[in-house]
Amino acid sequence: MEDRIGPDPLAAIPGASARPASVRPASGRPASGRPPVASRTKRLLEAPILPTLLRLSAPNVLNLLAIVGMITFDAIFVGRLGAAALAGVSLAFPWVMLVQHTGASGMGGAVSSAIARALGAGNRARADALASHAFALAVVLAAIFSGLMIPAAPLVFQWMGGRGEVLDAALAYANVAFAGAISILMLNLLGNVVRGTGNMGVPSAVIVGAVLAHLILSPALIFGWGPFPALGPAGAGWGLALTFGAGGIVLIAYLRSSRSLVTLAFRGVRLQPALFKEILRVGVPGMINVAITNLAVVVLTGIAGHLGREMAIGYAMGARLEYILNPLAFGFGAAIVAMVGTNWGAKQFERVRRIAWTGGAAVALACGAVGMFFALFPRLWMGLFTEDAEIVRIGASYLRIVGPIYVLYGLGMALYSATQGLGRVLFAVLANGARLLACAGGALAALYWLDAGASGFFIAVAAGLAAYGALTAAALVYELKSGARQRCALQ
Repeated sequence: MEDRIGPDPLAAIPGASARPASVRPASGRPASGRPPVASRTKRLLEAPILPTLLRLSAPNVLNLLAIVGMITFDAIFVGRLGAAALAGVSLAFPWVMLVQHTGASGMGGAVSSAIARALGAGNRARADALASHAFALAVVLAAIFSGLMIPAAPLVFQWMGGRGEVLDAALAYANVAFAGAISILMLNLLGNVVRGTGNMGVPSAVIVGAVLAHLILSPALIFGWGPFPALGPAGAGWGLALTFGAGGIVLIAYLRSSRSLVTLAFRGVRLQPALFKEILRVGVPGMINVAITNLAVVVLTGIAGHLGREMAIGYAMGARLEYILNPLAFGFGAAIVAMVGTNWGAKQFERVRRIAWTGGAAVALACGAVGMFFALFPRLWMGLFTEDAEIVRIGASYLRIVGPIYVLYGLGMALYSATQGLGRVLFAVLANGARLLACAGGALAALYWLDAGASGFFIAVAAGLAAYGALTAAALVYELKSGARQRCALQ
């Protein structure tokens, strides 16, 4: 078995309500009767914070590069079909990313947090049971997404400004991608089961493999290379569903092997409402948070669409950079969730605080660097997608105004991951809701009341992102204090 043995590392930390270290008798078993703590869990509880965060995040850098490649190259491939196809897929893209982010960070973060907290408390049997419940949730969520989004897509895309060829392209891509929601959710939820144990390498390797296969299969299906039919925009959807489905099967096999720290079982498993509640109490607000994040792009794209196709595409292509910041934050965020959750389960509260702020600073610097680079050189980004001078001009203006604020957006995303690790996300979700209201309300005011044009629209978006960072930081401070008090009172 992987990392199944090791000394008990839970030692009291001055100023924190940590569990006292067990005295180990000659038999090697703790006097308390608790099972030995896995060496992987021990590292999360004791190792230096920043090096551990960086080491855990390193495999996720490959995951980041893979997701960036999928986002970027899909747009490039579809863009070769013409502006109508690119505009159509841009309408559907935020909704497909809603499914992806639900599995990766919304409900997925809740799964990772629950398993990390169970392992931190030394309850491996509970972690095994949570893995089976995560599998069941993937099936249920996929049925909900597919059942709701496929029939609703025509009305939603028309509201967003889709007409004629643009609407046809949006539906061709979205219908296939939504039908394959089970592939996206299974890959990401099971990946988060593994991440909850502190193992970032296996899920990252599987996702990288799935995305690389997608980048080969997708253009073959879009353009009809070799034996494949030319499916147009639908080809990108098929490439996503098939390759992510294969990745999910690989993770199922891993979790049922002796190499995994937790075991995914199908037989003899009794579904327990208490375990679903453990995931859902973090996952439901997490899904709402993901919905808010994607709805912000949808709403703002809809507002921009009423100012013309060039404005809508220019904003959508500029804002697509934010879908690259999300996996960058997720690369660190997955490590933050695992470290915070494990230490929270072990009642090492001061260490939890230091992990949260160290991770927040790291993500803020990384996102800020990306934002500043493309604020200085916006045409490098926009030139990937189109040669239309007006679309490039609008997108470049967006990046110059909003790019420098990505440092605060990154801080907010990282600190949200910390609240997931705590299992206390409500106020962080409310902070994201405030961002949506600020962005949308400010954009409408800029366009229809102040007559500030595109620049006013973009300044409103930047102000909303800045508010999100500040409000999420305040939410974390509150949750750390109130959560620690409650847990100490239960001792």
